[in-house]
Amino acid sequence: MTDLTTLWELGLPLAGSGGGLWYTKARAPRVYWSVAGLPMARVRFAVTYRSTMDVCGLTVQPSRLRAFVVRNVARRSDVQPVPPKVRRVRGSSTGMRVTLRLPAGLEPADVIAASERLRHAWGVHSVNVVETKPGFVELRMTGYDVLRRVKMPRRIPSGQLAVPVALREDGTAFVRDYLRVPHALTLGANQSGKSMYLRNLITGLAPLRVALVGIDCKRGVEQRRYAPRLSALAMTPDDASGVLDTLLEEMENRFDLLSYHGVGDLWALPDEVRPVPIVLLVDEVAELFLVASKKDEERRDRMVTQLIRLGQMARAAGIYLEICGQRFGSDLGKGATTLRAQLTGRVVHRVNDKQTADMGLGDIAPDAVVAVTTIPPDKPGVAVAGDSSGGWSRIRTPELSADEAAEICAQFADLTPLIPALAPYRPVISTRTPAGGSVPLVNPIPAMD
Repeated sequence: MTDLTTLWELGLPLAGSGGGLWYTKARAPRVYWSVAGLPMARVRFAVTYRSTMDVCGLTVQPSRLRAFVVRNVARRSDVQPVPPKVRRVRGSSTGMRVTLRLPAGLEPADVIAASERLRHAWGVHSVNVVETKPGFVELRMTGYDVLRRVKMPRRIPSGQLAVPVALREDGTAFVRDYLRVPHALTLGANQSGKSMYLRNLITGLAPLRVALVGIDCKRGVEQRRYAPRLSALAMTPDDASGVLDTLLEEMENRFDLLSYHGVGDLWALPDEVRPVPIVLLVDEVAELFLVASKKDEERRDRMVTQLIRLGQMARAAGIYLEICGQRFGSDLGKGATTLRAQLTGRVVHRVNDKQTADMGLGDIAPDAVVAVTTIPPDKPGVAVAGDSSGGWSRIRTPELSADEAAEICAQFADLTPLIPALAPYRPVISTRTPAGGSVPLVNPIPAMD
């Protein structure tokens, strides 16, 4: 009876703890990783580090001096291969980061090639390799799928025009920094999460000192709700052409201002004379390329030329492009590939054809095309982000409803700059919401009134 009582007293708490850990692992992976996953991963890493590096081919033969010291001072006949030296090990709520000093003969590409083998050897969800400085790499390990439930990290890089938009698969924030990457192309099929990405971008820009200009040729069904924070909105191809013409004139005027002050960039101007930066948001770029009749071809060619000119020169004038679309290919017409070449940043969600993935990432990161084609339909918001450096990573945007985005834009409506040249295209706000899809019989008021 005493044995049964002891078994009951010990077994019940153990069973409860095991069940609690299992439940925590499924419902609260951050808590499980911090309590159990991280300690086990650190022990496994410390115990198996040398052997894992050896079998993964990440060791080099020791130098002659080291071999001499081992044989003559340590009195050992066998000289072990030298793995990268561990400089620092840090744990976090999502994974573990290890800084390695590479020995002579190894390069970051060798570690990147072995990242999948390291992932299985240490039992973590993913291993991403980042070169921090010459001779040093950082292994960013995640203990679970951080993209399954997106939770943005507390520490996020900041800047004048830096907007955290999504979460990377290594647990860090994907930041859209317009000063580093002035122009970008975002692609994605229906229900892929492209609109969610744009909502997070607009709401991130809303509190900043920046003018937002929208082009949504689908009669404004996507961007009309952000009208309180938009300095201009074009809802038809004719209006889009006018807005682009106005932006080109604004760019020329800003170049005159830069020339007068003897500087080559908007941010080098004194604060009192610096114009507000402008972000142009094109919701569906294919609507600017496609034409229904021959008489529209002249307007199409003009708009494409305008976009290319903005992409080539507008950065110095503080005008930035954010081009979005469901599909993008050379068959859109002349100028498509030329425009793409000006768009440094690339974000590609799930697409319907491989050509769009190739146009989005094939010219800067060919390996990323395969990652795009494997995005499942049941994970909206998952995308592959790349840049001209050849690096790429999987990201996912946090969920944000259209009503929440519209509310944030209305909250910061007082920050909407008034650009006189764009005043004719200033959107209006209805005082009542139309019911049943009918046209509202209301008097519109300007967004700033």
